[in-house]
Amino acid sequence: MRDLPPTATLRAFEVATRHATFTSASEELHVTQSAVSHQLKHLEDLWGLQLFQRGKSLRLTPAGAALAPIVREFFMNLEATLSDLREQKGRVRLKVSATYSFALKWLLPRLPSLSQQHPEILITLETSDKAITFSSADSDVAIRLGNGNYPGLHSEFMLREQIFPVASPDLLNRFGTPQEPAELLRYPLLTRDGADLVPKWEAWFEHVGVGSCALNESVRFADTNMTIEAALLGHGIALARSGHVEAEINDGRLVRLFEVPFASPVAYFFVCPKGIESQPHIISFRHWLLAESVQAQQRYR
Repeated sequence: MRDLPPTATLRAFEVATRHATFTSASEELHVTQSAVSHQLKHLEDLWGLQLFQRGKSLRLTPAGAALAPIVREFFMNLEATLSDLREQKGRVRLKVSATYSFALKWLLPRLPSLSQQHPEILITLETSDKAITFSSADSDVAIRLGNGNYPGLHSEFMLREQIFPVASPDLLNRFGTPQEPAELLRYPLLTRDGADLVPKWEAWFEHVGVGSCALNESVRFADTNMTIEAALLGHGIALARSGHVEAEINDGRLVRLFEVPFASPVAYFFVCPKGIESQPHIISFRHWLLAESVQAQQRYR
């Protein structure tokens, strides 16, 4: 580019846009006021534009105001990228895509364990509920909930959760603790809108032998995390997947009702483009992920 000036000149312009005088800009740059003035004059001559209105204080012209955010963004992006590259030195970045609720509730709490075992892997965690195709470079590998049908991709079974009702201690104090599954019909039940992947109260009641029934719905939610949050607030009883309420059950904020095994009809799978599953850093991630999945599944049988 013919009109691209030296980086030092662009830097002088960026700093000057944030100061009222050349003198204060020169103090930030650790050069003389004259040097700043000459650099900006050179830039104006190069571009054929007046960038500042000079007087008692500096003011940007319309041209200067239009260019200032572009130059500022350039330096911010450069600094961020350099910082990122320095952080990655000697490490391999792995972009992992997972559904938001699973990433938040299951994967994120376990990532410190991965860092301890494999400090050479630098995870970038991305969230999406969309079908994964790897048609773009958005992610290297993915964790998806489904039936394991991923044509053209490498997939491995990871984890099948248990499904059970959960309630807050506050709600149980107000309504009492149910002794039989059928008693839940008199409780406010939190339900999820959505696809067939969403746990259904009707399926759970049928599994425990209650049969057809009219649900006492409290509120219907479109999001798993909102459903769990409503249960934590004592608004009703939620039908939860085991992987989404581990922390809440462990610290007593939620109580599992009825030790009735009911496996989710769908499971989590590790998915990636065929061929890359044999790359060393992906092997390490896969082995760690599958070991964590075995431990989690053994906890809720």
